[in-house]
Amino acid sequence: MTTNAASSSWRNSEFPFDFAPQRTQDSELLQQLNFVPGLKEVLTLRQVHALEHATVWVLGQSGTTPTARFDNELLGGMSTDQGFYLYGGVNITQLRQAVRSALERIASGEWDLAVHPRCGTNLSVGMLLTAGLAVGINLALPRGPILQLLGLGVAAAAAAQLAPDVGSLAQRYVTTAIPFNLNIVDISVSQDFWGREAHFVRVRWVE
Repeated sequence: MTTNAASSSWRNSEFPFDFAPQRTQDSELLQQLNFVPGLKEVLTLRQVHALEHATVWVLGQSGTTPTARFDNELLGGMSTDQGFYLYGGVNITQLRQAVRSALERIASGEWDLAVHPRCGTNLSVGMLLTAGLAVGINLALPRGPILQLLGLGVAAAAAAQLAPDVGSLAQRYVTTAIPFNLNIVDISVSQDFWGREAHFVRVRWVE
Protein backbone atom coordinates (compact mmCIF):
# COMPACT_ATOMS: atom_id res chain seq x y z
CA MET A 1 0.00 0.00 0.00
CA THR A 2 1.24 3.47 -0.90
CA THR A 3 -0.05 6.34 1.24
CA ASN A 4 -0.28 10.05 0.43
CA ALA A 5 2.50 11.86 2.33
CA ALA A 6 5.69 13.84 1.86
CA SER A 7 7.62 13.39 -1.39
CA SER A 8 10.87 11.50 -1.71
CA SER A 9 13.35 11.21 -4.55
CA TRP A 10 14.14 7.92 -6.21
CA ARG A 11 17.30 6.26 -4.96
CA ASN A 12 18.91 3.24 -6.64
CA SER A 13 20.11 0.54 -4.29
CA GLU A 14 21.00 -3.12 -4.68
CA PHE A 15 19.55 -6.06 -2.80
CA PRO A 16 21.79 -6.33 0.28
CA PHE A 17 21.79 -10.11 0.55
CA ASP A 18 23.24 -12.76 -1.74
CA PHE A 19 19.92 -13.96 -3.13
CA ALA A 20 17.89 -12.21 -5.81
CA PRO A 21 14.40 -12.78 -7.24
CA GLN A 22 14.04 -15.83 -9.50
CA ARG A 23 11.39 -15.95 -12.20
CA THR A 24 9.97 -19.31 -11.12
CA GLN A 25 10.33 -19.01 -7.35
CA ASP A 26 6.68 -18.36 -6.50
CA SER A 27 5.37 -20.90 -9.01
CA GLU A 28 7.65 -23.58 -7.59
CA LEU A 29 6.71 -22.68 -4.02
CA LEU A 30 3.02 -22.91 -4.91
CA GLN A 31 3.51 -26.33 -6.52
CA GLN A 32 5.38 -27.64 -3.49
CA LEU A 33 2.98 -26.23 -0.90
CA ASN A 34 -0.32 -26.17 -2.79
CA PHE A 35 -1.99 -27.85 0.19
CA VAL A 36 -1.53 -24.69 2.29
CA PRO A 37 -4.81 -22.72 2.40
CA GLY A 38 -4.52 -19.16 1.13
CA LEU A 39 -0.93 -19.48 -0.09
CA LYS A 40 -1.75 -18.49 -3.67
CA GLU A 41 -3.61 -15.41 -2.45
CA VAL A 42 -0.64 -14.36 -0.29
CA LEU A 43 1.85 -14.86 -3.13
CA THR A 44 -0.41 -12.94 -5.51
CA LEU A 45 -0.85 -10.10 -3.03
CA ARG A 46 2.92 -9.69 -2.64
CA GLN A 47 3.36 -9.45 -6.42
CA VAL A 48 0.44 -7.04 -6.79
CA HIS A 49 1.94 -4.90 -4.03
CA ALA A 50 5.20 -4.62 -5.98
CA LEU A 51 3.34 -3.74 -9.19
CA GLU A 52 1.39 -1.04 -7.34
CA HIS A 53 4.63 0.56 -6.16
CA ALA A 54 6.23 0.30 -9.59
CA THR A 55 3.21 1.94 -11.21
CA VAL A 56 3.32 4.88 -8.78
CA TRP A 57 7.03 5.34 -9.54
CA VAL A 58 6.46 5.26 -13.30
CA LEU A 59 3.59 7.75 -13.07
CA GLY A 60 5.88 10.06 -11.12
CA GLN A 61 8.71 9.83 -13.62
CA SER A 62 10.15 13.23 -14.43
CA GLY A 63 10.33 14.16 -18.10
CA THR A 64 11.86 11.57 -20.39
CA THR A 65 14.95 10.72 -18.34
CA PRO A 66 14.52 7.11 -17.15
CA THR A 67 16.64 7.59 -14.03
CA ALA A 68 15.00 10.87 -12.94
CA ARG A 69 12.04 9.57 -10.97
CA PHE A 70 10.32 11.45 -8.19
CA ASP A 71 7.56 10.45 -5.84
CA ASN A 72 4.21 12.01 -6.77
CA GLU A 73 2.71 12.56 -3.32
CA LEU A 74 -0.76 13.04 -4.83
CA LEU A 75 -0.92 9.38 -5.81
CA GLY A 76 -1.65 6.51 -3.46
CA GLY A 77 -2.58 2.87 -3.77
CA MET A 78 -3.96 -0.20 -2.02
CA SER A 79 -3.32 -3.79 -3.07
CA THR A 80 -5.57 -6.85 -2.99
CA ASP A 81 -5.07 -10.35 -4.35
CA GLN A 82 -7.26 -9.38 -7.33
CA GLY A 83 -5.38 -6.21 -8.27
CA PHE A 84 -4.80 -2.77 -6.83
CA TYR A 85 -6.62 0.53 -6.37
CA LEU A 86 -4.89 3.71 -7.47
CA TYR A 87 -6.00 6.99 -5.91
CA GLY A 88 -5.33 10.46 -7.29
CA GLY A 89 -5.86 12.41 -10.48
CA VAL A 90 -4.60 10.29 -13.35
CA ASN A 91 -5.78 9.79 -16.91
CA ILE A 92 -6.86 6.20 -17.54
CA THR A 93 -4.90 6.07 -20.81
CA GLN A 94 -1.80 7.26 -19.00
CA LEU A 95 -2.45 4.70 -16.27
CA ARG A 96 -2.71 1.84 -18.78
CA GLN A 97 0.63 2.81 -20.28
CA ALA A 98 2.23 3.21 -16.85
CA VAL A 99 1.02 -0.17 -15.56
CA ARG A 100 2.29 -2.05 -18.60
CA SER A 101 5.59 -0.19 -18.51
CA ALA A 102 5.94 -0.83 -14.77
CA LEU A 103 5.28 -4.56 -15.18
CA GLU A 104 7.75 -4.89 -18.04
CA ARG A 105 10.48 -2.91 -16.30
CA ILE A 106 10.23 -4.52 -12.88
CA ALA A 107 10.12 -8.04 -14.35
CA SER A 108 13.12 -7.20 -16.54
CA GLY A 109 15.39 -6.34 -13.64
CA GLU A 110 14.43 -2.93 -12.20
CA TRP A 111 13.63 -4.62 -8.90
CA ASP A 112 13.95 -1.46 -6.81
CA LEU A 113 10.66 -0.29 -8.34
CA ALA A 114 9.03 -2.71 -5.88
CA VAL A 115 10.04 -0.57 -2.89
CA HIS A 116 8.31 2.72 -2.07
CA PRO A 117 9.08 5.11 0.80
CA ARG A 118 5.41 5.89 1.46
CA CYS A 119 4.36 2.26 1.77
CA GLY A 120 2.29 1.38 4.82
CA THR A 121 4.90 -1.27 5.61
CA ASN A 122 7.27 1.49 6.71
CA LEU A 123 4.63 2.93 9.04
CA SER A 124 3.95 -0.49 10.57
CA VAL A 125 7.66 -1.15 11.02
CA GLY A 126 8.09 2.25 12.67
CA MET A 127 5.30 1.52 15.14
CA LEU A 128 6.73 -1.91 15.99
CA LEU A 129 10.22 -0.49 16.45
CA THR A 130 8.92 2.30 18.67
CA ALA A 131 6.94 -0.14 20.82
CA GLY A 132 9.80 -2.63 21.07
CA LEU A 133 12.43 -0.05 21.93
CA ALA A 134 10.10 1.65 24.41
CA VAL A 135 9.47 -1.62 26.25
CA GLY A 136 13.16 -2.46 26.28
CA ILE A 137 14.20 0.94 27.60
CA ASN A 138 11.36 0.89 30.13
CA LEU A 139 12.67 -2.37 31.55
CA ALA A 140 16.30 -1.23 31.52
CA LEU A 141 15.90 2.17 33.16
CA PRO A 142 14.96 2.99 36.75
CA ARG A 143 11.28 3.63 37.42
CA GLY A 144 11.66 7.39 37.85
CA PRO A 145 9.24 9.36 35.62
CA ILE A 146 11.90 11.69 34.20
CA LEU A 147 14.18 8.85 33.10
CA GLN A 148 11.21 6.96 31.71
CA LEU A 149 10.14 9.97 29.65
CA LEU A 150 13.68 10.45 28.40
CA GLY A 151 13.77 6.77 27.52
CA LEU A 152 10.56 7.05 25.51
CA GLY A 153 12.01 10.02 23.64
CA VAL A 154 15.15 8.07 22.82
CA ALA A 155 13.06 5.10 21.67
CA ALA A 156 10.95 7.29 19.38
CA ALA A 157 14.01 9.02 17.91
CA ALA A 158 15.83 5.73 17.33
CA ALA A 159 12.78 4.16 15.71
CA ALA A 160 12.38 7.16 13.39
CA GLN A 161 15.98 6.75 12.25
CA LEU A 162 15.76 2.98 11.77
CA ALA A 163 12.27 2.69 10.27
CA PRO A 164 13.03 3.75 6.65
CA ASP A 165 15.84 1.23 6.18
CA VAL A 166 14.18 -1.59 8.10
CA GLY A 167 10.90 -0.85 6.32
CA SER A 168 12.63 -1.06 2.93
CA LEU A 169 14.08 -4.45 3.86
CA ALA A 170 10.65 -5.63 4.99
CA GLN A 171 9.18 -4.54 1.66
CA ARG A 172 11.91 -6.23 -0.39
CA TYR A 173 11.79 -9.59 1.34
CA VAL A 174 8.40 -9.85 3.05
CA THR A 175 5.55 -7.70 1.73
CA THR A 176 6.41 -7.52 -1.99
CA ALA A 177 7.65 -9.92 -4.65
CA ILE A 178 8.63 -9.29 -8.26
CA PRO A 179 5.45 -9.82 -10.36
CA PHE A 180 6.72 -12.59 -12.62
CA ASN A 181 3.33 -14.34 -12.46
CA LEU A 182 0.95 -11.46 -13.12
CA ASN A 183 -0.94 -10.51 -16.27
CA ILE A 184 -2.97 -7.31 -16.51
CA VAL A 185 -6.64 -8.03 -17.18
CA ASP A 186 -8.23 -4.58 -17.30
CA ILE A 187 -8.31 -1.15 -15.70
CA SER A 188 -11.56 0.50 -14.67
CA VAL A 189 -12.95 3.34 -12.61
CA SER A 190 -14.24 1.78 -9.41
CA GLN A 191 -14.82 2.28 -5.70
CA ASP A 192 -12.83 0.71 -2.89
CA PHE A 193 -14.20 -0.98 0.23
CA TRP A 194 -14.97 2.40 1.81
CA GLY A 195 -16.69 3.88 -1.23
CA ARG A 196 -13.79 6.07 -2.32
CA GLU A 197 -13.43 6.55 -6.07
CA ALA A 198 -10.31 5.06 -7.59
CA HIS A 199 -8.98 3.26 -10.62
CA PHE A 200 -8.78 -0.49 -10.17
CA VAL A 201 -6.09 -2.45 -11.99
CA ARG A 202 -7.26 -6.05 -12.20
CA VAL A 203 -4.68 -8.79 -12.64
CA ARG A 204 -4.59 -12.57 -12.88
CA TRP A 205 -2.06 -15.18 -11.85
CA VAL A 206 -0.28 -17.07 -14.62
CA GLU A 207 2.20 -19.93 -14.24
